[in-house]
Amino acid sequence: GAGSDLASLQTRAVRDGDEYVVNGQKIWTSGAQYAHHMILIARTDPDAPKHRGISYFILDMKTPGIDVRPLVNMVGSADFNEVFFDNVRIPKDNLLGEENRGWYLATTTLDFERSNIASSTNLVLSVHNLISWAREHRDDPACALLTNPGIRSELADRAIEAEVARLMSYQVITMQNAGLIPNKEASIAKLYTGELEQRIAATGLRTLGLYGQL
Repeated sequence: GAGSDLASLQTRAVRDGDEYVVNGQKIWTSGAQYAHHMILIARTDPDAPKHRGISYFILDMKTPGIDVRPLVNMVGSADFNEVFFDNVRIPKDNLLGEENRGWYLATTTLDFERSNIASSTNLVLSVHNLISWAREHRDDPACALLTNPGIRSELADRAIEAEVARLMSYQVITMQNAGLIPNKEASIAKLYTGELEQRIAATGLRTLGLYGQL
């Protein structure tokens, strides 16, 4: 409920004895309909500066009061969800780290998540598959290789860029193995990969010609 300003989140967790009571809503939660547990960051001190009043919990998705609503996209799949919390009780032992210092755990979690190794590997495979298709259909009138010779250079650019994305992920992993926190490196890899996904999709449509409509 806070857009890209994650620290402005409004979901509340109020201490009640040995438990925290959570009320609020989350959106764009990846895979929530399949998850057994989720990472939950919630506001535990509404009077503190926004980055300092957040705590970090591990939540059992079978806990009463949780309502997961998949967000179905135009092709019929649901990668993301809305999750609603109605007086959800979390044991205090499910708090990670210190109360009100969850923001720092959350940003560290994102640094590790954004290694993007799965996405970058997928992009390399996608470009290789696209090039293989173009080779096999080079004489097909629907393939852009016949009508747009420049598409070869475009495919080469995407192949190089996909390898760069993979090397960025390797850099992040190398830093993790050395005990370092890849803060800016992970953010750069995430941004680069996200933009490259769009460029590869556009190249794919141009390469496939009329098949791209499918």
